[in-house]
Amino acid sequence: MAIKYQNLFNTVEIGNLRMPNRLAVAPMTRVSAGLDGRVGPLMEEYYEGFAHGGFGLIITEGLYTDRLYSQGYKYQPGMTCHDHAQSWKPIITRVHKQGARIYAQLMHAGALSQYNPYANQNAGPSMVRPQGRQMPFYYGQGPYPMPEAMTQRDIAMVVEGFAQAARLAQIAGFDGVEIHGANGYLLDQFLTTYTNKRKDCYGGVLTNRLRIYKETLESVRAAVGKDFVVGVRFSQKKVNDTNYIWPEGEAGAAEVFELMKQCGADYIHTTEPKIDTPAFENSNSLACLARKYSTLPVIANGGITDPKLAAQVLENNEADIISLGKTALANQDWPNTIKQNRTPKNFTFDMLSPHATLECARDYFRRNS
Repeated sequence: MAIKYQNLFNTVEIGNLRMPNRLAVAPMTRVSAGLDGRVGPLMEEYYEGFAHGGFGLIITEGLYTDRLYSQGYKYQPGMTCHDHAQSWKPIITRVHKQGARIYAQLMHAGALSQYNPYANQNAGPSMVRPQGRQMPFYYGQGPYPMPEAMTQRDIAMVVEGFAQAARLAQIAGFDGVEIHGANGYLLDQFLTTYTNKRKDCYGGVLTNRLRIYKETLESVRAAVGKDFVVGVRFSQKKVNDTNYIWPEGEAGAAEVFELMKQCGADYIHTTEPKIDTPAFENSNSLACLARKYSTLPVIANGGITDPKLAAQVLENNEADIISLGKTALANQDWPNTIKQNRTPKNFTFDMLSPHATLECARDYFRRNS
C-alpha cells in the first residue's frame, strides 16, 4: 500500500549528507542538563526516541557557546569544553544507530539570559532592556535585567566561542551545527533595530547589523572545514516579541539570505508562528524567501500539526525539510504515526508544567498513558 504524503519520506541532501526523509525535530529548550552543562541518560532516551520514531534529522536544543555571557537558562547544555562534547557521544551513537542525523544548535542568549553562573550581568548589542518577562517554565522570574553594551572585544569573543563550540561538536561526532540567529537571542538582537542602537560597524544599516552573522558563520566554517554541515536559523518573531517584522521587508530578506550563501552556509532554518504565513505584505513565506534568495536547502518550522500542510509546503517547493516543535514533543513517533495512518496526539502546555523539563514531560505522559 502506498504511503500517504509520500514526499515527506523522500530523501534529501544538505551539504554532503543525505537525510533519510524530510522530517526534522526542531530545537527545543528542555532545561534538563546538569548544572555543569553536561547531558546525561535521560537526554539519551529523549533524543533517541525521536530517531526511533522516524525523524530523519534531529536538531538539538540550543547549546551555550562560551563561559562568558552566552548561557541563557539554568540546566541548559553547553558546548564549551571537552567534557561537554564527550557527554553528547552516547546520544549521538544512539541516534545514528536508528539511522537518523543529528545537528548541534549553537546559541548565545545575550540580553535574554535568565541564568548564567559565569557572569554577574547580561550583555547585548546595546543597553536596551528586553521586552516582556522571563519565562517561568525555564526557571525565570520577573523582567529581564538591563544588559551591558558589548565592546568590540566582547563581540570578537562571541565569534570565537561559536567557532570553538562548532569544532567541539564536530569532534563529538555531530553531523552538523546550526548557528542560532533567531528568536530574539544574541545574533537576532544585533539584527533587530530596537535592540541594536550601536553607532559603530555593528549598528545602523542592515549590512552592519548583519556583520556578526557574517563573522560568526565565516569563523565557524573555518573551524570545521568545508565538508561539515553548517546552517543558520532565522525568524522575525522572538520569544519575547511575537509582532516584530524586518523593517527592510523583502529587499532586506534578500540581503540576509544571499549573505548566508556567500559566507558558506549549507542550509537555512526559518521559524515563524505559522509556516505558510506571508513574511511581508504581498510576499511569500519567510521559508520561501530564504529558498529563493539563498538557493540553499531550507528547513521550515511553524505550527505544523497537519501532515497535509507539511506535504503541501514541500510540494510547492517552499522548503526542503519540515521541522516540528510542539507537535514532536507530543508525538516522538510522528513520522511513523503518519506512515501508519494513525492520529497524532495533540500538544498541551501541561507537558511543560511546571517546567519544560524531561522529568515533567515524563510525569505527564505517565499520568495520561
